Amino acid sequence: MVTDKAEIAEPGRKPSGPLRRGWTTGACATAATKAALTALLTGSFPDLVSITLPKGEKPSFALAREAFGPDYAEAGIVKDAGDDPDVTHGATIIARVARASPGTGIAFRAGDGVGTVTKAGLPIAPGEPAINPVPRAMMTAEVESLCAEYGVAPDFEITISVPGGQALAEKTWNPRLGIVGGISILGTTGIVHPFSCSAWIHSIHRGIDVARAAGQDHVLGATGSTSESAAQALYGLPDFALLDMGDFAGGLLKYLRAHPIPKLTIAGGFAKMTKLAQGALDLHSGRSQVDMEFLLREAVAAGFDQSLGERILQANTAQEVFELTRETGVDLAIPIAELARATAKRTLHYAPVSVEVIVTDRKGAILARTGFA
Repeated sequence: MVTDKAEIAEPGRKPSGPLRRGWTTGACATAATKAALTALLTGSFPDLVSITLPKGEKPSFALAREAFGPDYAEAGIVKDAGDDPDVTHGATIIARVARASPGTGIAFRAGDGVGTVTKAGLPIAPGEPAINPVPRAMMTAEVESLCAEYGVAPDFEITISVPGGQALAEKTWNPRLGIVGGISILGTTGIVHPFSCSAWIHSIHRGIDVARAAGQDHVLGATGSTSESAAQALYGLPDFALLDMGDFAGGLLKYLRAHPIPKLTIAGGFAKMTKLAQGALDLHSGRSQVDMEFLLREAVAAGFDQSLGERILQANTAQEVFELTRETGVDLAIPIAELARATAKRTLHYAPVSVEVIVTDRKGAILARTGFA
């Protein structure tokens, strides 16, 4: 799956109450394609266009753009991502359907704002437009169905464009994955489920695929830009080796278990690495918390005065505990890094991946570094 952060903006504060789902860029592109082809075959655009999603649901879409030209028709749909934090929400997905030479079949093209794949490792070959396999299959099915209805051969060129897509792509993982010129057309179900995080995890997986295809033997998964920059300063890895792990340590480690790369560096702040040390694989504040009793046990084992233990138990944050222990001469970052590495190794099971954990402070200074196991 070609992927980008367009459909996977960093999960933020979830709105209260029921969440409204939305539609993927792939679903919008499919609906726009069907509307354009309908106009090309009949001379008029539908008021609403209905498509069939992979699981059988049949949503309808209103058109935001209609245009005719010599041997082509063009339709546009404004993407509605529902309540998901999504940088492509409100973008216009445009499909131009043009007649092609007899016997050439259906061809896909990248228009303005849609990226082109340049690296191996993705299921779309280098040189192809960044339109994922499922959206391609959805568009193909709608085109073939309409062509059968009107008794014409399915010989058409489909060009998908997204005005402003190149600027949107700068907020995504596409540049690291070698997708240039714009966003990707995504979606496996056609539906955006708010705050599901699945697309983010899929992007981590595709990053690993690209790194493996390039023969890269060392990748970096960091919880944020500060820790990523600190670790990157040590190694100077290529951009495609920086996996944007975020909070999804489990998504990274479990995929590497089945698709190993020889060396993995995990980098993050003290609080996030404490959660990993505790055994948590989802490091988001809404889904895992720092256990102060755990920190107290590790602090005492590292030499902290147990008579001061209540101060740790009453602390508000992991950072407060770290500063408290450091004031008494105890370096808690080192055992936390080692325990975080142990969690990573357990999750990797017997996969041939050597793991290093780096703990940084809020300014990017390295507090602890395990080296590779």
